[in-house]
Amino acid sequence: MPEKPVSQHPGVLPRATVLVALAAVVSLSACRRAEEAPAAEIRPVRVMKIETRAIGDTVTLTGNVQAQTEVNQSFRIDGRLIERNVEIGDRVKQGQLLARLDPLNEETALQSARAQLAAAQAQNVEARTNHTRLRDLLAENAVSRASFDQADALLKVTQSQVETAQSQVTLAQNRVNYTRLYADVNGVVTARGPEAGEVVQAGRMVVQVAREGARDAVFDVPAQVKNSAPADADITVALTDDPKTTARGKVREVSPRADPVTGTFSVRVRLIDAPAAMRLGSTVTGRMKLDSTPAIDIPAAALNRAGNSASVWVVDAKTGVIAARPIEVRAFDAARVQVTSGLSPGDLVVTAGVQALRPGQKVRILEAAQ
Repeated sequence: MPEKPVSQHPGVLPRATVLVALAAVVSLSACRRAEEAPAAEIRPVRVMKIETRAIGDTVTLTGNVQAQTEVNQSFRIDGRLIERNVEIGDRVKQGQLLARLDPLNEETALQSARAQLAAAQAQNVEARTNHTRLRDLLAENAVSRASFDQADALLKVTQSQVETAQSQVTLAQNRVNYTRLYADVNGVVTARGPEAGEVVQAGRMVVQVAREGARDAVFDVPAQVKNSAPADADITVALTDDPKTTARGKVREVSPRADPVTGTFSVRVRLIDAPAAMRLGSTVTGRMKLDSTPAIDIPAAALNRAGNSASVWVVDAKTGVIAARPIEVRAFDAARVQVTSGLSPGDLVVTAGVQALRPGQKVRILEAAQ
């Protein structure tokens, strides 16, 4: 029996035909979108090539000029001060009279010692005369040996008494001399002690004299600065009133103990070829670089911050792809950032537009700046 033809309604396509048509439309649309999609954006950036340099903080302190050697002039004996002939700032010469004690007691003691010496000498003369007489008589067998031996012993005793009395006179004379204080060195008076009328003990400073010659700049230095200063630091010392007047300095002496009140350490800096204008007592300013460490300067605009961490964008010179690089920041201001780790010489760091970049993005270098 012959098959009947399939009846089709006018305007209706078969299901298979519809599916094929839809597939063709989708494929054509996809091709059109692929043709219309733009290529991945390659952002132009400016970079800088990294170089390291040594950096270190510069500290500035104020101090004053002092002599390398200051001599405390003092009496060797106790006494009442009756005269001081110099004031602070006076220049003195070695051997110049500086001050005097009341010499009355010492002069009285000297007179007494001289009297005792005279008495001892008289006894010695008498004993010597008797000794000579008995010696002559002994030679004639006119006296006994015992009498002569007694005279000989007495002569020796009186001679010893003369020597002792002479020593007492010398000591008394020295004490009289010690009532006058003379300068031991040439220099400038930098301090004074007791005033006339005061009772002075032996060894107490009456006048302090700064020896002429080598000078130091003396500074009170905080512990943090002392600990970070190079052992052979070069220090530039300038007059506070005239900063153009300068001298080189080298640390000569550091106090081992801190001041109990200020907590600072006294540091003496030897002045090399100091100009004459740097007189004793002058106020000076010292500038010193602390220990330097390798570091890198980058523009502040190159910095990325996320919480407490910091990073920069580094460009791969071969592929042009960027990557975030964590860094350690030593110091920064509105314009520059000091980096101590995370970057190496030769790295290319993006210096502008960092917020618009993303990891793995390809960039085009516009300019490499040092």
